[in-house]
Amino acid sequence: MTPPPPVPSTRNGTPAGRPRGAAARVALAVCAALAFAGFFALGTWQVERRAWKLDLIARVEQRVHAPASEVPGRERWPQVNAADDEYRRVRIAGRFLHDKETLVQASTRLGAGFWVLTPLQATGGRIVLVNRGFVPPEARERATRAATEPQGESTVTGLLRMSEPKGGFLRKNEPAADRWFSRDVQAIAAARGLSNVAPYFVDAEAVPSPPGAAPAWPAAGLTVIAFPNSHLVYAITWYGLALMVLGAAWFGWREGRRRAGEADGGTGENTAHANATARPDARRD
Repeated sequence: MTPPPPVPSTRNGTPAGRPRGAAARVALAVCAALAFAGFFALGTWQVERRAWKLDLIARVEQRVHAPASEVPGRERWPQVNAADDEYRRVRIAGRFLHDKETLVQASTRLGAGFWVLTPLQATGGRIVLVNRGFVPPEARERATRAATEPQGESTVTGLLRMSEPKGGFLRKNEPAADRWFSRDVQAIAAARGLSNVAPYFVDAEAVPSPPGAAPAWPAAGLTVIAFPNSHLVYAITWYGLALMVLGAAWFGWREGRRRAGEADGGTGENTAHANATARPDARRD
């Protein structure tokens, strides 16, 4: 007679494979909790970043449209920073040093060309670099626009901008070759032999031309003020992933409960069948 199939070994009435399955479920639950916490934290961080960005945009808008104030003096130069001062509307009076201008490669709505950065020497000898505007390649030579250069005492109104010391995208400035890809104030000042130079520059505003007058180079007023603000999309993405982890964990928990119930029922039936089979054999012996 064929012996009955072996009954799975038990420990305190629980199948031997159960502890291993329980440990796996606990490990998965811990991983799910960590993933949920991480995604939720990233989503919350993006919400906070969005609030910060909206506040920054509001502050910059206020600065751009505010009445012009005097540029920060030498005593304030160490405290000038992007968070508090960039895009502030300022004015400065002085005399342009046209012979020390610097051309910096630029790409604008008028096409590719150059920014014309010209030192302006103010009262007391301090110097502020002024971005007088954009010129196309055909107007890069100073002689082609010398007739429109401001002479004598000039007053410039524009936006305060911070130095750009890291060069352009994947391109570093080459002072020795006089090739410039960013408006690095300190490097330009050193290359032109200038001292007492402010750590910022000023983007000059456009001056209205008389009706019918031909456009004059450089073209000022081309400052682009744009702050990418995709933080809400990122926040929704992270929160969505957190909800997906939560849903997957709930589904896994429910499926584990179902399988555990089936395993308990199946074990009980097999044990009862085995006992019922074994008892007649025992009586015959």
